[in-house]
Amino acid sequence: MSRYTITVTRTASHHADPDAIIGYDRPLQTFFLQAFPDASGEDLELWLGTDFREFETLSQLRSAAIARGFDLIPLASGILHKLLEDHACEAHHAVSDTIIQDILNETSAR
Repeated sequence: MSRYTITVTRTASHHADPDAIIGYDRPLQTFFLQAFPDASGEDLELWLGTDFREFETLSQLRSAAIARGFDLIPLASGILHKLLEDHACEAHHAVSDTIIQDILNETSAR
């Protein structure tokens, strides 16, 4: 399992969590995102990627975050490449060029 610290923003209020976690969970074969812990640090306002193959692409993960009122872009290119490498190394199937191009287009458009 990989874990990287990123910033996730609430789209309505622009409030940011600079300590959000994104990563790839090999046993679940999904990307995941965790952000906005409560005061106790035990509950998260945003926790995506807890089910088997829930988010097989970063685009799917981002779309789910946006649907819930959050965004994770801009994503540093170094983290993006590490996530894609993690997925390519750990996934049971290879990352297609179209998935990589989709993510690169999303990050360069912002």
